[in-house]
Amino acid sequence: MMIDVFLLIILAICVITDLRSRKIYNKVVFPALLITFFYQFVTGGWESLSHSFIGFLIGFSLLLIPYFLGGIGAGDVKLLGLIGAMKGGMFVFQSFIYIALIGAVIALFVLFIRRDFWKSIYNYTVYKQRIKSGVLTGAYPYGIAIAGGVAVQIVMQGGTLL
Repeated sequence: MMIDVFLLIILAICVITDLRSRKIYNKVVFPALLITFFYQFVTGGWESLSHSFIGFLIGFSLLLIPYFLGGIGAGDVKLLGLIGAMKGGMFVFQSFIYIALIGAVIALFVLFIRRDFWKSIYNYTVYKQRIKSGVLTGAYPYGIAIAGGVAVQIVMQGGTLL
């Protein structure tokens, strides 16, 4: 329960900063990660700490390919790693399914409201070049999708958001 409250606070901070400046700050994620590892060690010893670290690696690795392709920021990758450290590998993996679905819906909405969406669809090669060059202006703060997916997973596990 305590870790859920801490997670929701961190997610709220990250969503706000992501909306305002399109960044998820290391000064939020790294201290939270250290607190999480300390908490896991104190409450469950080395075994809990090792599970937390494995959860971090799973969460971190889930967004590495999109990051290397330029579709996701490094803050999003670190945030998902933090979620894995807090809640474990299975939780972060299951959350990732909801995150991807919410992210896809948001991306389609952003693309649809853009004026040149249909032109981009018509000329896919130009669209692909725009993504690679970073000119695509339909990007959105992915922290929203991460927070939404985690919230859905918490509720699906029988938890509450309040």
